[in-house]
Amino acid sequence: MAREKRMKKGRVSRIGNYAIASSLRDHHHHPCISCTTFNILAPIYKRLNHEDTNCRESDCRTYWLSRNRAILDWLIDERSSIICLQEFWVGNEELVNLYEKRLGDAGYINFKLARTNNRGDGLLTSVHKDYFRVLNHRALLFNDFGDRVAQLLHVELVAPFPHCRSSNTHQEILIVNTHLLFPHDSTLCIIRLQQVYKILQYVESYQKENKLNPMPIILCGDWNGSKSGHVYKFLRSQGFVSSYDTAHQYTDADEHKWVSHRNHRGNICGVDFIWLLNPNRYRKLLKTSWSEAVFGMFKYLLRRASLTEDDAFAFLKADNHGDCITYSGFCEALRQLNLTGHCHGLSDEEINDLWVQADIDGNGVLDYKEFQKRIWNPTWSQQRDENINEAWDEVMKGPKEQAIGFSVKNAVLFPSEVEKGMWPENYSLSDHARLTVVFSPVRMPCAQITF
Repeated sequence: MAREKRMKKGRVSRIGNYAIASSLRDHHHHPCISCTTFNILAPIYKRLNHEDTNCRESDCRTYWLSRNRAILDWLIDERSSIICLQEFWVGNEELVNLYEKRLGDAGYINFKLARTNNRGDGLLTSVHKDYFRVLNHRALLFNDFGDRVAQLLHVELVAPFPHCRSSNTHQEILIVNTHLLFPHDSTLCIIRLQQVYKILQYVESYQKENKLNPMPIILCGDWNGSKSGHVYKFLRSQGFVSSYDTAHQYTDADEHKWVSHRNHRGNICGVDFIWLLNPNRYRKLLKTSWSEAVFGMFKYLLRRASLTEDDAFAFLKADNHGDCITYSGFCEALRQLNLTGHCHGLSDEEINDLWVQADIDGNGVLDYKEFQKRIWNPTWSQQRDENINEAWDEVMKGPKEQAIGFSVKNAVLFPSEVEKGMWPENYSLSDHARLTVVFSPVRMPCAQITF
């Protein structure tokens, strides 16, 4: 009887996987690539339901080996062009060899990266050699409080899309895989923003140093934050779109329509994203987006302390009796809000950059109007959007350089229950869902305008 149940469960799993794979591959008349991101829950973190609460799956070889073989079965059967895994147990040679051999035999080129300070887990990024030629691979070590890392792959399509054949252009893509710090408390929110800022700075500098033409950028991973968080808003401000939300026509407000993770506190939330930035997306100056994101967090903390606009201004200028905020008062407010004063807070350089952005007239103090425009009711996004529209009009009047970008054809989360905002109790592959997105090439005018 037990054997029959196991066989039936296996058949159901295969049928479910086939349905997902069929949905993702049903684009025979359109050349596509697919991308999967999956936090596979490292055995050193997976708690077993034993009386001993300290018992981890890593202590039971039979358990972790069986689960990871099942994960590999799913990945190989789905055959995504790009696979980005988080919480890959790099510290276990047997598991590493298992993944590298099976994925290698299936045609993938694999790149692994351990977290710093021997944390035991890390990242694995694999690209299928039928689709991609790897031009470069870089490791980004944050060397921060969370020992987090990121991988950057610069790849070229083996065969150009039909859109490119007339000009004999080779299509290139930048792929990033990462796993941000979990926000165990509010003081860690700033470090998560810093991690994303470092990724975008690195991508930007890599493009400039190598004099690359504009190309699609795909950011994959476990972002450990929801659609209402500051990281999400920061990436949106830089032109990135959530591929899953795009495929299902969800807005930024549709936060609870899907989930992808049940965390160690028992909460379910959507934290796994595949972000897409096309070459024709309008991009603000990165430092401006960063300042907006930090000031957004600053305002959130002020409001959480039940401060009104007038109260917040008084709080910021508490070190003097004048009508303006001084730099010292600004720094003291940041300290009281736990954005500075500890090892993973804002650096002196970052504080100074924020001050320069806030001090519009450059006179060394912030008056009430500057406080409103930069902190309480920021208007710089609106101003820059108007500038961007004017610049875009000028671009459209002139000769249009063409680039190849991607449209989102489909996106699927597994298990399917998470697409309805529920977490199935019988799901045991991980504490995260697997997200796969299908992209289709599109020709577009190329204009990455920055301000």
